[in-house]
Amino acid sequence: MSRTVSKNRAAVLGSPIAHSLSPVLHRAAYEELGLVDWSYDRFEIDEEALPGFVEKLGPEWAGLSLTMPLKRAVIPLLDEISETAASVEAVNTLVFTEDGRRVGDNTDIPGMVAALWERGVEQVDSAAILGAGATASSALAALARICTGEVVAYVRSESRAAEMRQWGERLSVEVRTEDWAEAERGLRAPLVIATTPSGATDALSSAVPERPATLFDVLYEPWPTELAARWSAYGGAVVSGLDLLVHQAVLQVEQMTGCKPAPVGAMRRAGERALAGRG
Repeated sequence: MSRTVSKNRAAVLGSPIAHSLSPVLHRAAYEELGLVDWSYDRFEIDEEALPGFVEKLGPEWAGLSLTMPLKRAVIPLLDEISETAASVEAVNTLVFTEDGRRVGDNTDIPGMVAALWERGVEQVDSAAILGAGATASSALAALARICTGEVVAYVRSESRAAEMRQWGERLSVEVRTEDWAEAERGLRAPLVIATTPSGATDALSSAVPERPATLFDVLYEPWPTELAARWSAYGGAVVSGLDLLVHQAVLQVEQMTGCKPAPVGAMRRAGERALAGRG
């Protein structure tokens, strides 16, 4: 007689991966939900090693979290991809179904929306994006759900500008691009989303307006960034990269375990403790 194997394993893959907070967040959720037989690990996996790693996984695997550089590399390995993931050609969540199918999703986009909703930002009439990297396309997809007007993207090159305009057309978002040298003007927008690497916005901190609106800075380490610190000091609302990380992980936990709702508070507290320990 055959026996069904319980799906109780998950992990985060990427390269580099040692810094990832995903194990902390997912394990905190498992503990809060009473999933004592569940495990969540991390593996250093690059694009070349990804197909072989996925092929060797057994029936006990419930899902994988995927970070850079694997969000696009995983797509050819999937049986199905959600509309959300397809819209930005990026998968950060792989769920193994009971019938053995591999289903890809992107929880970064609804995670961004949920993080903003949590701070009372449900709709804006315009927004600014600082940067044009991989996270910027997810930011555009999130803005497609909450922004009713123009999005201005501040970028460093014409090639990046062209990419952002193309993403805007694809996502049905009105996008105008400006040179990075004009980024100070973007800080006056009702919502500013900073998608740049650490240190890239430090020089903008002196230009924060006296009455800033909302800043969503996708970084979580080091925190706060100079821009976020000045923004908060001037009384503006700040959404952090940890907020995003928690909300996208909440959706991953719910998809992989089937348990809803995932414990947002417990996961955030675990992330804050982990970051405090690093600091």
